[in-house]
Amino acid sequence: MAIEATRKTEVITEFATKGGDTGSTEVQVALLTEDIRSLTEHLKVHKKDFTSRRGLLKKVGRRTKLLRYMRENTPQRYADVIKRLGLRR
Repeated sequence: MAIEATRKTEVITEFATKGGDTGSTEVQVALLTEDIRSLTEHLKVHKKDFTSRRGLLKKVGRRTKLLRYMRENTPQRYADVIKRLGLRR
C-alpha cells in the first residue's frame, strides 16, 4: 500500500521545482496521488478493509486541500500539475 522507495524517488525528481525539493506543493500532491492510486487498487481486492478506506479518504481530503491552495495562489502551476497527473477529466 505504501509506495516503494524507488518509485517515491522517481516522483519526487519528476515534480521537484528545484534540486533537493521534497516538500513543495507539487511534490506533495504527486506523492498523495501515488498513494491514492495504490490504495484504490488494494481496496478493489479487499473490499472490507475499512481502515484502509478511511486512510484513503484522509489522503483524498489532504490532496484536495493542497490543490485548492495551489489553484488560489499559483493557477499556472496548478494547471500544470493537474495535466501531468491526469486528475481532472
